[in-house]
Amino acid sequence: MRFDYLVLIGRFQPFHNGHASVLRHALRLARKVIVLTGSAGQPRTIRNPFNAAERAVMIRAAAGEDAARVIVRPLRDRLYGETLWVGDVQRTVAEAAAEDGAGEGAPRDVKVGLIGRNKDGATAAYLAAFPQWELVDVQHADVLSATELRDWLLTGEAGGLRLVEANVPGPVFEMLSAFRDGSPAYAQLAREHAFIKTYRQAWAAAPYAPTFVTADAVVVHSGHVLLVRRRAEPGRGLWALPGGFVNQGETVQEAAIRELQEETRAKIPPAVLRGSIKAGRVFDHPDRSLRGRTITHAFHFDFPAGPLPRVKGADDAEQARWVPISEALLMEEQFFEDHFHILEHFVGA
Repeated sequence: MRFDYLVLIGRFQPFHNGHASVLRHALRLARKVIVLTGSAGQPRTIRNPFNAAERAVMIRAAAGEDAARVIVRPLRDRLYGETLWVGDVQRTVAEAAAEDGAGEGAPRDVKVGLIGRNKDGATAAYLAAFPQWELVDVQHADVLSATELRDWLLTGEAGGLRLVEANVPGPVFEMLSAFRDGSPAYAQLAREHAFIKTYRQAWAAAPYAPTFVTADAVVVHSGHVLLVRRRAEPGRGLWALPGGFVNQGETVQEAAIRELQEETRAKIPPAVLRGSIKAGRVFDHPDRSLRGRTITHAFHFDFPAGPLPRVKGADDAEQARWVPISEALLMEEQFFEDHFHILEHFVGA
């Protein structure tokens, strides 16, 4: 075969017939295929309804009798660290090949390639990040996109479900049907889907696509970070940084302090908060929010020592609490939007 390993990277939300076509082509060219499932560790949302383990089952089930030749590994997002993401891919592929080779006595020098659709736009830009691997450029089959399939699945209309069935492998549709009929998570996602649809429709008449501006507070005190649990959609029940939309008559810094005090009732005077700002940064990944294009300004408030101020969830926050930083950095699956990545930027290793 041309390759020892071909690497296929995607979110596969869900794994559809187009993905299956690429996987079959890869299996014709390589001894084994390493599939990296992106957005691993994210909470369930209408953009990422299935976790990495569920997608691994989909992929292996769709591979059928070739499942033993498919190696599936999870891959985290690094929204604001592209170099780190590239390193994650390289390390994960090297580890997967080493583990596989150790069991089969494969030679030390292996031929690795990358397979994907080399189209214009940001969605395929990652293909150029691995010049050490030969690129196999393929065309996806003419099927509904994963975005369209998620919309039909979460809408739940009978006609839509038939479209889903026609565009995914049989074993995958069985999983999707079981998820829709038997998973408690489905009802929550369906509510979020309806909320986001209504939210976007409210802005559909705007002459230009709106861009929203928010402000968030990363408050670190004595080895703890202040988090709030969201009370309403989107992201109901997820943990977040205190923050919200910027009002017309205030600066982004003023908005961050106001939202912090409204949502946590923290008894810290605004002047003290302003004096404790250690750093700030704009976070503007185009896909950071399901509500639409949303740019946030985050501020790092740092209090190195002292007793933790009393806090209480209020306004949009169902709960507020101080969480040890070591614990917070293990909570990626419980964070709203990109708030984990923002926290990681300021306090992560």
